[in-house]
Amino acid sequence: MFYQLYELNHAAMAPFRAAADIMRFAYANPLNPFSHTPFGRTMAASLEMFERTTRRYGKPEFGLKQTTIGDKTVSVREEVVWSRPFCNLLHFARNAPAARGNDPRILIVAPMSGHYATLLRGTVEALLPSADIYITDWIDARMVPMTEGTFDFDDYIDYVIEMLHFLGHDTHVVAVCQPSVPVLAAAAVMEEARDPLSPASMTLMGGPIDTRINPTAVNKLAQERSLQWFSDNVIMNVPWPQPGFVRPVYPGFLQLSGFMSMNLDRHLVAHKEFFMHLVKNDGEPERHRDFYDEYLAVMDLTAEFYLQTVEEVFIKHSLPKGELMHRGKRVDPTAIRNVALLTVEGENDDISGVGQTMAAQTICVNIPEDMRMHYLQPDVGHYGVFNGSRFRREIAPRIIDFVRQHSRSAVKPQIPRVIKGGRTG
Repeated sequence: MFYQLYELNHAAMAPFRAAADIMRFAYANPLNPFSHTPFGRTMAASLEMFERTTRRYGKPEFGLKQTTIGDKTVSVREEVVWSRPFCNLLHFARNAPAARGNDPRILIVAPMSGHYATLLRGTVEALLPSADIYITDWIDARMVPMTEGTFDFDDYIDYVIEMLHFLGHDTHVVAVCQPSVPVLAAAAVMEEARDPLSPASMTLMGGPIDTRINPTAVNKLAQERSLQWFSDNVIMNVPWPQPGFVRPVYPGFLQLSGFMSMNLDRHLVAHKEFFMHLVKNDGEPERHRDFYDEYLAVMDLTAEFYLQTVEEVFIKHSLPKGELMHRGKRVDPTAIRNVALLTVEGENDDISGVGQTMAAQTICVNIPEDMRMHYLQPDVGHYGVFNGSRFRREIAPRIIDFVRQHSRSAVKPQIPRVIKGGRTG
């Protein structure tokens, strides 16, 4: 009943949250003399902190209305081009100049691990000037009625294959974190079937390909607990009156508590500084609001997908052992011969340890040497692998160069195969 109690508590707090919001506006109103005093600003800051810590954060928007192509600013239109019960495929259609030609088509597979696809807004924004971008927009499991059936690890792989078929020839796929395993599996399934629409390249970023290498706290937790423990302690049924009523899920609020507990001291310091900035009225809080509006927006995962991911990826290590199954048939990474492979890791990644993603280079033994590359980005953690200034400056240009080199209709320039910290290995 824990999920139901959580919902009941949220509903019970609603009138208090509304009152706090009204009072905050009153204390912050410049026509109120108290708003110009330390007392007034302290009251407004306290009320905002209360409102923000008790609200449910809805799904954010990408909000990418324009991009720069060459020296021109062009408009961007967000559109759903493919849809299934648990996922929409979004296309960021650019109003590119006719003389631009065909930029590479990239499918970004966002993590289905608690946060919405908008967590990759910076990833999309950095690649958009140089590529035609599509992204998986996974749907909150609590919003999917039971009549739509289940969604498990096999379904995830099938979705990726279906999207690659929809997008067609010469599509490049970029998997960020958790999707690295199902994306590699999808490529292997397509290659073994000699599918002509297999991706031209796959870029795996900070993904748990082999979690036996440099295990992190996340990996150790999965090793220390049985699958039954996860089933008994984190799987709950969606409460009424949500559309997914009675669907067994791993709730978003539990995932969020896990995310935050890993760096609790950092979050406490950030909120303390946020409060002080509000009191000082120095204009700094906006960055805090933007980050936490995104970070605190979470979604539920279907129980079957979550438990299978824990078992196959973190407990049994099925993919690197050659034991991963899809629809009753073994997934064979050695079948991948025509898909170029780029792996990207962060030096300080505390979610997917250094070497876990690079393991894909080892298990995909039949990819030619001139079709593979590894890059280790110094001084970044997990988030910095796909977002932030170093991503924009160091990683995104390498992804674009790699994709262009391995386009199946392009003249292929030579680029370094193994790069560590910007130096050729």
